[in-house]
Amino acid sequence: MLLKTMASDAHLALATPSDWIQRWSHLLPAGGRVLDVACGSGRHMRWFSGRGHPVTGVDRDEQALASASAFGQTVLADIEAGPWPFAGQAFDAVVVTNYLWRARLPDIVAAVAPGGVLLYETFARGNESVGKPSRPDFLLENGELLRAAADLRVVAYEDGFLAAPERFVQRIAAVRPANHPGETPPRYPLAPGG
Repeated sequence: MLLKTMASDAHLALATPSDWIQRWSHLLPAGGRVLDVACGSGRHMRWFSGRGHPVTGVDRDEQALASASAFGQTVLADIEAGPWPFAGQAFDAVVVTNYLWRARLPDIVAAVAPGGVLLYETFARGNESVGKPSRPDFLLENGELLRAAADLRVVAYEDGFLAAPERFVQRIAAVRPANHPGETPPRYPLAPGG
């Protein structure tokens, strides 16, 4: 029974949208287009489509995309070994969780449209002390997301330890400014409705 409960909890954790993504999704414009990178079975696609956003998810796992396709358009692509399938396209939100392929960071950031938001959360250095992933290739270095998003306006950033489940994470919510010089800068609320 305990094993079944643990397996159910793990499945629920994978099906539930990230707290970080939920917290900062209010930064998207109403009806804005969303790109979910390494979308898996579509937990974030479901979250955004349920809020009226057209969503595109990309993953290399065909079976996972079969589930994700219920929530929007899906693209089968190995973005590590093949070309970036969204060259020249911009989205109102680019969402990435539990995924890191450093060679794609510039493409991911470039896909954020003016006025759009980057919501990124993945494992960071230190995670090797508590579990997987543990290879440095899959762990962000201190401040790495800040450097990757240097041309964006950072609204929120965290780099630290979470206890349940134990993991070291780095996460960012950053907006590509759309205003022009001399305009009043936009106000990015730190809470929904704020």
